[in-house]
Amino acid sequence: MKLLLVNPNTSTAMTEGMAQSARAVAAPGTQVIGRQPSFGPVSIESHFDEVFGAAGVAEQLRLAQGEAFDAVLIACFGDPGLDAAREVLAGPVIGIAEAAFHAASFVATGFSVVTTMTRTCVIAERLVQRYGFERTCRGIHGTDIPVLALEHCGEDVVAQIEAAARQALKADRSGAIVLGCGGMAALCRTLQQRLGVPVVDGVSAAVKLAEALVGLGLHTDKSGDYAPPLPKRWVGWAAPLGQAPSP
Repeated sequence: MKLLLVNPNTSTAMTEGMAQSARAVAAPGTQVIGRQPSFGPVSIESHFDEVFGAAGVAEQLRLAQGEAFDAVLIACFGDPGLDAAREVLAGPVIGIAEAAFHAASFVATGFSVVTTMTRTCVIAERLVQRYGFERTCRGIHGTDIPVLALEHCGEDVVAQIEAAARQALKADRSGAIVLGCGGMAALCRTLQQRLGVPVVDGVSAAVKLAEALVGLGLHTDKSGDYAPPLPKRWVGWAAPLGQAPSP
């Protein structure tokens, strides 16, 4: 099985770190390829950043057409470009927030999200609503840790995330923690040991869900709004990403 992990930001260190976390839980025989856009922000911490992250995902999915990937993981907690990716490729496409919410709901009656910048909490709130987890997600908590601080995070960053998680568990009466950033993937096991409750990393959850969907022979529906984008002429720097109409 061949999985494509797309990091919507342009941090090479973060792409490599998330790909390593994905490979650590992948089944024998599953290959994980990590990629990132050729343009855009080094971290996604705002609505403006997310727009370009989504465009970067679309770019990478266009370039990946014909490479026989069985499934795709979008490794940013905002799941930017998810619908566009599902239009472009036939195999399952899974966002790490979507995967994490589902996984947490399997192991607890309620979960809390601990993420990076407080200003991005609204993005997670909208995803909770979109995916229908309003009754299970009991709170979303920002730590105001910059995303890039997770590239090589030390014990001080881990301790800050742990403290926020403990506070969330108590305030929300939750039974699980969802880590609200792909850059937190490597911290999952440590935090689970310290907190004593299930801690869900969306990167790992997305890998296992992708493997399950591919194993079941499922693919993305192409009969409706996830049909391939209509051919048309594109202009400017994005022209190579368009699909020209037949003459």
